[in-house]
Amino acid sequence: MYSLLVADDHPLFRDALNAVISAGLTDTQLLESDSLAGAINTIDTHDELDLLLLDLSLPDADGLEGLTILRERFPWLPVAIVSAHQERQLVLDAITQGAVGYIPKSTPREQLLAALNQILQGQLYLPADIMRQPPPRMESSALTSSSEVSRERLIRLTDKQLDVLSCMALGMSNKQIARELFIAETTVKTHVSAILRKLGATSRVHAIVIAGEEELGAYLARRTSTN
Repeated sequence: MYSLLVADDHPLFRDALNAVISAGLTDTQLLESDSLAGAINTIDTHDELDLLLLDLSLPDADGLEGLTILRERFPWLPVAIVSAHQERQLVLDAITQGAVGYIPKSTPREQLLAALNQILQGQLYLPADIMRQPPPRMESSALTSSSEVSRERLIRLTDKQLDVLSCMALGMSNKQIARELFIAETTVKTHVSAILRKLGATSRVHAIVIAGEEELGAYLARRTSTN
């Protein structure tokens, strides 16, 4: 049995989320709070919580401020963002600050349940459609600098490792990557370990953040055009 806490100040959304979870995740307890302070009080009295679903528009927390406070005070509790905001950089910033997933409020019911199951199984969840969005346009001087950094790090990866990193950046689990690339899951794990080592990443999340910062999609497009 899982125990989840949703912190969102919109009663209708909490009701809708409760209905989806009750129907799709049997034997799951869902607690509710309409503020960050309320969430903190609930966590203090429920140390068996498995996951906190955090909105970024709480009345007493601005943006990722709530996430920062919760990660510092309750480092044992996984926190996933559930938000109407869908900016690619915001997703990356949330993951960098310790979120285990980012679920847009527009996510369809079945995809929402799949995301929650993935997170509860200890895997990272990122919205594939948002992560596929191109990064914001940069000034030419900054773009040149970024491209140089990309070549320095990403050029170390083989073609197959780049394919695996692309799937990782879309939030895929090792099992999903194996199906997508028609390779064994053990092979995926080997590639992931090599990717972390070559990028100097300290974790899978760190590698995903690097991929976003260094414009992996643009780098792959340049490789394709020169081959």
